[in-house]
Amino acid sequence: MKKYLLFTLLIAFGAATQSFAQNFAYVDTQEIIQLIPEVKEANSNIETFKTQLQKKGQEMLQALQAKYQDLERREAQGEISPKQLETEVAKLKEEENSILVFEQESQQKILDKSESLLAPIRDRIQKAIDDVANENGFDYIFDYSTGFVLYADDATNVGAMVKAKLGI
Repeated sequence: MKKYLLFTLLIAFGAATQSFAQNFAYVDTQEIIQLIPEVKEANSNIETFKTQLQKKGQEMLQALQAKYQDLERREAQGEISPKQLETEVAKLKEEENSILVFEQESQQKILDKSESLLAPIRDRIQKAIDDVANENGFDYIFDYSTGFVLYADDATNVGAMVKAKLGI
């Protein structure tokens, strides 16, 4: 009886471990991102946009500096009363604050542009990964580029399949 019970438990344990077997794989998304032509184009567009905003900010800053220098000159030559000087300085402080606001808004605009251009690419990569996982029965696919993989057998790298799905 004990032999029968032990045999039954071993069979049940073996079946349970078989049902819990999982299929793992990994992919290096950074490698894939570097191979997608749209990423290079998007990064170029973002950089151009960033340069335009920086140029405008520099122009605003140079104009403000010129106004400060002109005000200092006028004050040194006695062309402006103390009351007018106070008023002009207040106006320049407001302009300085508007430049700071412009810089902050520019940073947000750059982030928004980056997100709008890169989000569809990330979504496309994720769909390709999901498709590869579903078509090949993978339970988990880890991103090798994030460093969260402690061991990975090269045979489980599905990067080539994801690239094929993306047509690259």
